[in-house]
Amino acid sequence: MWIKHSFFKYITAAILILILYYFLEKLELLNPVKTIFGTLFYPMLIAGFLFYILRPLVNAMAKSKFFPLPVAILIVFAGIGGMIYGGIRFLAGTIKKQITDISELPEKLRQTAEEAGQKLEENDMGMVSVVSIKQRVTEYFGGLTQQIGEHMMSVFSTIAGATTVLIIVPFVLFFFLKDGHKLVPFLERALPEKHKPRGEKLLKDLDYTVSSYIIGQATIAAVDGVLTYIGYVIIGLDYALILGIFVMLTCVIPFVGPVIGAIPAIVVALMQEPSMAIYVIITFIVVQQLEGNLVAPLIFGERLDIHPLTVILLLVVAAPLYGVVGMIIAVPTYSVIKVLLKHGYDFYRLYHP
Repeated sequence: MWIKHSFFKYITAAILILILYYFLEKLELLNPVKTIFGTLFYPMLIAGFLFYILRPLVNAMAKSKFFPLPVAILIVFAGIGGMIYGGIRFLAGTIKKQITDISELPEKLRQTAEEAGQKLEENDMGMVSVVSIKQRVTEYFGGLTQQIGEHMMSVFSTIAGATTVLIIVPFVLFFFLKDGHKLVPFLERALPEKHKPRGEKLLKDLDYTVSSYIIGQATIAAVDGVLTYIGYVIIGLDYALILGIFVMLTCVIPFVGPVIGAIPAIVVALMQEPSMAIYVIITFIVVQQLEGNLVAPLIFGERLDIHPLTVILLLVVAAPLYGVVGMIIAVPTYSVIKVLLKHGYDFYRLYHP
């Protein structure tokens, strides 16, 4: 009887919260909160990801008596800055040239389409209207140019927002690394004394779950990018460095990220030599086999215990709702909710047998 009564209380509280949220939304009283959340979301998200990646290195340095925690953080920041500077200094020429060449791809595609149209006109025997095809292509590129012009202010606004985020992130990250170890004791103080051991275990499990995923996925993305770049160099694909970096960025998204990263390489291969696309696909398969059978099991093991089908369904739902950001945070969010539900159920069973 007590269990049913407690369950009823929880359901009633959840319904009241939903009703309150509905009326606050209708009265637009949540708009300031949404604005604040939207402004802080991306800096906090990026700083959070970098926090989990850099924390092991910072903590390892801070264990030495020669490097207090703030000094260790600044040394890591300086090291990252030096790596970025060195990368720009030694690779800037190659990257700039490849970006310039890639920016000319649309023009090359247009020329290829015109050449294909001329060959089609010579051999179509009147079955295809080449004039109509040319007209549609012209209209498409004209419309595309117009859209770019109309959205130029939006592009500038996005660039300005991204610049602001990049400026804020280092400061947020510094304090995350400096004071992150104080979060668990701070949250524990809000718990009754008898619940502190279980609360501490919950917080440690959450931290371990998120840390395992972020570090693991970042490592896999880096390995995929390097292996893909090596493969592109071996097969002689143009713009190998830029395409490898692109794969590294997209592989942060599990499952679909590598596929997204391979699409530009296939387009470049078709422009370079049609048969090259076969080699790109083979490179993609080899890298994914190495990742799936060697890298991912070595890094993740059974720590997250998430079925691949669950990951796919999460990505399918997150993509239309929140786009790329949703796909990036879908799996760690699911992992956090899973840990919370598990501990919540254990807690309920403990005090309501």
